[in-house]
Amino acid sequence: MRLTRRSLMRLAAGTLLLAACTRPGPPEPDRTIYLVRHAEKQAGDDPSLTPEGAARAQLLADTLADAGIAHIYSTDYARTRETAAPLADFMSLPVYFYDASDPLSFVSELNSQSGRILVVGHSNTTPDLVGLLGGEPGVEINEAAEYDRLYVLRISGDTVESELRRYGAPYQP
Repeated sequence: MRLTRRSLMRLAAGTLLLAACTRPGPPEPDRTIYLVRHAEKQAGDDPSLTPEGAARAQLLADTLADAGIAHIYSTDYARTRETAAPLADFMSLPVYFYDASDPLSFVSELNSQSGRILVVGHSNTTPDLVGLLGGEPGVEINEAAEYDRLYVLRISGDTVESELRRYGAPYQP
């Protein structure tokens, strides 16, 4: 088959048009870190989740099921372990424990990771971790009633994009 000059011009124009339409989107961040406070808890020392908390933990798993989570971290308390468990079970991932009393060491560990990470903590530690990672923690979490925050930090080099989402039954001040 012999191509004419006109056919070659059309082919070149089509190739340029196709190349212009298939430009890649923004680059994937080095890591995306999802941070939540544990779900609703019972009373007592090291309490388990309430039925509402167990439902919220399952909703967290449903929410992040397609997020590509590669690592899950939790403090070593029943309420945080139980919040992380549904997603860990679904993804067949271990839950690694971190020491909330040493946030700088934990932030250093998180900064050495890549991919997508879930961190389950507490009302008095999660916003601090968000801030230490370069995100926007927002106002203080209402310890008695606010369980619906889902922080999403997209980190590329020194750039941090911070987003606050809500999931499950909304917090009613």
